[in-house]
Amino acid sequence: MKADPALQRRLLDLQAVDTRLDQIAHARATLPQLKDIALLKAKGEDLDLDLAAAKAAVSDVQREVEKAEADVQLVRDRAARNQARLDAGTGTAKDLQALQHELESLGRRQSELEDEELEVMERAEELASRAAVLEASRADLTGSLTELEQARDAALGTLAAEEQQVQERRAGIAPELPDDLVALYEKVRRSSGGVGAAELTQRRCGGCRLELNQVDLNRIAGAAADDVVRCEECGRIMVRTAESGLPA
Repeated sequence: MKADPALQRRLLDLQAVDTRLDQIAHARATLPQLKDIALLKAKGEDLDLDLAAAKAAVSDVQREVEKAEADVQLVRDRAARNQARLDAGTGTAKDLQALQHELESLGRRQSELEDEELEVMERAEELASRAAVLEASRADLTGSLTELEQARDAALGTLAAEEQQVQERRAGIAPELPDDLVALYEKVRRSSGGVGAAELTQRRCGGCRLELNQVDLNRIAGAAADDVVRCEECGRIMVRTAESGLPA
């Protein structure tokens, strides 16, 4: 394959923009915010499960509180009615005596129920406090996640703007080159880690970084200026310049 030496050197400009495009793609895929966002989202999912469980527990214990309050109120109401009847003195002495005994029994029962009510209310307070802590943690996490997403979006925006500029530069270079040279370059680039063309500098291939042996150097030195030469080691297109160090 042949190509004007100036166009071969222009191939290095194409390689430079393609390398930068690869770097931008890598930077986009490996933004530090992406890992942090994924970690926070996973933590948020765990927090949501804990918070849902805490809220369910609060709801359950609140029903217990309401039932305990209702039980205490029933006893209080019954005791109040009995006390009113006792104070009125209506009924036989046996009836009044029975009311007095029941009042004493209701008093003991009320005390037991109030102790149970207090225990349930304390448990409800503890559960509500835990739910509040979880809600505060979730709010903090959401705030941190929002900040990270904003930073990610800003970084992606910067990369996208640069990518567009680099693609515009590429669009100005590629049409200048022969189609067969570009096709070879793209083929080599795909199979060689993104580098299809490299400068031959001081007898060293810029692709694989190996120094050429004397036989290869003589072969390249004897090639016509418009011959497209490739590295025997890595297969990349080697672009010759005044700094190649080829023998005279």
